[in-house]
Amino acid sequence: MIGTWAWGKGANGSDIVFGKSYDKTALQETFTKAVENGFTFWDTAEVYGMGSSEKLLGEFLQNVNNVCISTKYFPKKKYKNGLIEKPLSASMERLGREIPDIYWLHSSKNFTENVREMATLKKNGKIKCIGVSNFTLPELKATHDILKREGLKLDAAQNHFSLLSMTKQQKSIIEWCHKNDVVYFAYMVLEQGALTGHYDEKHHFPLLSMRNFTFGKDKFRKIAPLLDYMKELAEQYNVDTSQIPVMWAIGKGVVPIVGLTKPEHALRLSESVRKEIKVSEIDTLDKIAVNTGVIIKCNWEP
Repeated sequence: MIGTWAWGKGANGSDIVFGKSYDKTALQETFTKAVENGFTFWDTAEVYGMGSSEKLLGEFLQNVNNVCISTKYFPKKKYKNGLIEKPLSASMERLGREIPDIYWLHSSKNFTENVREMATLKKNGKIKCIGVSNFTLPELKATHDILKREGLKLDAAQNHFSLLSMTKQQKSIIEWCHKNDVVYFAYMVLEQGALTGHYDEKHHFPLLSMRNFTFGKDKFRKIAPLLDYMKELAEQYNVDTSQIPVMWAIGKGVVPIVGLTKPEHALRLSESVRKEIKVSEIDTLDKIAVNTGVIIKCNWEP
């Protein structure tokens, strides 16, 4: 799945989170190149640039019919009946679509009431599949039970999972998803660029960016052995270093969400998804990652 978090501008967008902005023409070329290479499932959210990511993706989607779209609703602090349908309609207007292929609850606030409303929306043909993001395992199980009582199922879960966020909770969630026919989508597989191999202690993130506050020079120093082994594997598989975490995630049985901002990123991703990393190499990556002592958890995660 292709992510568009970095596309949006303003609050929760590229400038503040990533410390840089992206040219619209380059993003259009990126979208086209990705679709040409078979990447037809795109993920966005109403809070990515406060709607600007959805709007931009919607422009690119014009006259393109073979693309699936997932977007997200961020629940309010207090639940009010019927609160989801208006932002859903607004998202679809920005995207130029009638219904989303997956519609997500972006957090577990008031999830019992929100899940029931999502069930009603699905029954009324307003959404195809129901997903939840940033949920704990107990919350996932409760959501599963609510939907089951409605004669429906939980289709997907989307959480933070990478070589630097292999928590016991996420491992348990992935195992539960596999057992219950719920597709697990992993976001931040590349840790916003920290695991691409293009940054290190000397070449780090833009100073005035959220990702720089999360991942400073000290962390790059600690993960140097992991980046070195990733580079070694990249040379072995003849791929860019940035593709090793993607191959690792696929090897873990999850669907990685990879952000693309340049056409060459799409080509790199196309090369990596056709190759399969060895189990022994996945185990080695796991061990080295754990030994770094670096665990990334964002402030919005449960």
